[in-house]
This record gives sequence, C-alpha cells and structure tokens, in this order.
Amino acid sequence: MILTFFSFSSLFSQQKISGKTISENSMVITQVLVVNISNDKKTFSDAAGNFEIEASVHDEIRFSKIGYERAERRVSDYHSSLNVMLIRVPEEIKEVVILDLTGDINKDSKRLSKEDKVAKLQENLGLPKPPEKPREAPAELKKVLIAAAFGSVNVQAVYDLISGKARRQKRRYRYEDVQDKISWIRKRIDDEYFVESEIPAERISEFLEFSFILRPDISSAVKERNLSKAMLGIETVIPIYVDRLKNSTTDHIKSSNN
Repeated sequence: MILTFFSFSSLFSQQKISGKTISENSMVITQVLVVNISNDKKTFSDAAGNFEIEASVHDEIRFSKIGYERAERRVSDYHSSLNVMLIRVPEEIKEVVILDLTGDINKDSKRLSKEDKVAKLQENLGLPKPPEKPREAPAELKKVLIAAAFGSVNVQAVYDLISGKARRQKRRYRYEDVQDKISWIRKRIDDEYFVESEIPAERISEFLEFSFILRPDISSAVKERNLSKAMLGIETVIPIYVDRLKNSTTDHIKSSNN
C-alpha cells in the first residue's frame, strides 16, 4: 500500500512544463539545448522558440546555446510559462592596424610579428593567398583527353590514371580536408557542448563528419572560417544524429537479447 502511494506520488509529481527561449530584443531563439539537471531530461527549443520538458517543482532547468550566456531557472509551479531570455556573448573585435608600407618587403616584414607575417603582407599588397597546403594536383581524365586531342600527351598523368594513383590522391585529400575541418571546430568548441547535447565524447568527430555529409553548407562555412554560420547548421543536425544514435543502441540491445 505504501509502495503504491509512493509510485502514484512520483507519477504525479513529474509533469510537463513549457516555455519559450527569446533574445534580448524579444526575438525567438531556436535550437536551444534545454536540460533538467534534476532528472537529466533533455530537449531543444523548436523553430518558434517553444520547448516542453518533464519536470517537478523546484527542479533546475538549464538553457545553453553557442554564442549565448548559459541560463538557469527553477520551476516554481506547473501553470506558469517558463520564458527565458538568453544574453548574447559579446564578440571581441581585434584591433585593425593599417600599415604604411615602404614597398620593400624585407623592411615591411620586420615590422610585423612572426605570426601571420606573410598573410598580412599579402593582404596589404593585394597579392593572392597561396593554397593552404602544397599538394600535387591529381591527374584528371578530362584534361588528359583534351591535351591528347591537341597532340600533347602527359605520360605521367596517363600512368597516374591507369595505376589508380590519381584516385588514391583524391581520396586522401578528401580525408585530410575533413580531418582539418573537424580539428578546426573542436579547437573552438568545448567537448562539453556536444556531451550535453547527448553526443558521447568519443563520437564528436564522427558526428561532425556526419554533419558535413548531411549539410554541405557546414563544410563550406568552416572553409570560410565562419564559426557562427557553421554552428547554426550543426545545431540542426544534433537532434537527427542523437535520434539515430538512440535507435542504433536500441537495435543493438534487441539483437543481443535475441
């Protein structure tokens, strides 16, 4: 009888609370991670900024999103809507220094710090940037055929195509590019953000690679070094990846029991 009472008490003490995530100028904020610290329930605010999560009175609810300060709220009752304002984190703007160049690269280079010396000089002089990595360009069948049509045969390019070297080069370059992009993001975003979104730490790199495939614009944003744009895309992929991860785990458990 006592056990039944506590079961019913626990059942009715947990209810759904709802609310909305907004910015300082009352604009809705989507894809905010909402976590009930007391029962570890998680959800995201939707396209209208609305969310709903299971909670009890006095539970602490945490709200987090890249680019905004983390917020916490206590549940006071089940009837009031939990509207939460997130404060945007101010972005530091680096000081822009305009140099009066003498036209002598040797002299001008000494005035710059060692870091980014070449890049800054090229920018000030209007020179094109060099490729990020010095790479041997893989042979391409189309170019080889066009050259052959004009009586010019590149024997090395033909060999690379026949031997499969060109194909292996392209595959290796694609792999290196993906790893560089993953590394660039992970240096700027703490693992805690992904872990709180229910992505295990050991699967963060896998998740980011999945994001590049599902949303090619994320890969483009990283190439442009636009972290905010990349994170907007990543936040839309998180729920999809987490659902797949949960389904995969459930299927594995079922197959193990059979």
